[in-house]
Amino acid sequence: MTRMAKVRRVVGEELGFDPRRVAAGLVSSSLPQNHFSRLRTMLLRALGLRIGATSLFAGPVHLTGAGPVGDLLSVGRGCYVTGPLHIDLSAPVHIGDRVYMGYEIMLLTVDHALGDSSQRCGPRVYRPIWIEDGVWIGSRATILPGVRLGRGSVVAAGAVVTRDVLPNTMVGGVPARLVRDLAHRATGDTRAERLAPVWSTAGDRR
Repeated sequence: MTRMAKVRRVVGEELGFDPRRVAAGLVSSSLPQNHFSRLRTMLLRALGLRIGATSLFAGPVHLTGAGPVGDLLSVGRGCYVTGPLHIDLSAPVHIGDRVYMGYEIMLLTVDHALGDSSQRCGPRVYRPIWIEDGVWIGSRATILPGVRLGRGSVVAAGAVVTRDVLPNTMVGGVPARLVRDLAHRATGDTRAERLAPVWSTAGDRR
């Protein structure tokens, strides 16, 4: 490769970004957390992010990676993203309808192959993330490249998901493993029932 070709490649790598990524971070971070969610979401749509009707971003969104945001990210209808949310768009990320996300979630589409002992961090590998309808992702969960979260699944807070999650199951831990099958779960929020004896609806301790 000639010197000029190398210069062109380096310049392309440094400048080959979608300015909407930077703008999305600035716009979404400029508004206070959990306030002006409709305005924040409207501004993100205006920047070209594909966000379905009635979906809301309640906090900052940080987009990294390369390529056009509008082609790589899609968010369905009726979603609620608490934020901050970090999405790496080195490969496509699809978020279905009615997906809820807690605080400080990371969706990562880039990884590295395992190298030999001289350099364990090998070449980059890019794989998409697919989140099906009705998924609930707890705070500080990390979804790694190539993962599909099945319809109606739950990712517990703090989990690191390294492989596909079956529909209607809950996973948790590092790495995430099956916690329970939700397909035949009785109706009712057991978490709310567990907390009810400790806190009243007014927030006063009993």
